[in-house]
Amino acid sequence: MALHAHKRGEESNDSLQQRFKRQMQRTGILKMLRERSTHKKKDNKRLVRGKALKREEYRVKNRRKQFYSNM
Repeated sequence: MALHAHKRGEESNDSLQQRFKRQMQRTGILKMLRERSTHKKKDNKRLVRGKALKREEYRVKNRRKQFYSNM
């Protein structure tokens, strides 16, 4: 995906650069490229399951907080 930023009338180079930078951040291209630049090992099943259990504990705790505010 190509991004283009053309000068608008009397726009300065600095503002043109800032506008282009904002466009890049909105699309998320740089973030995606940085993530792709390094190889990440996938988590093993044991670790994934542990994380899922921990998330579920937090969710249950937060649901209780929602109904019983003094806990």
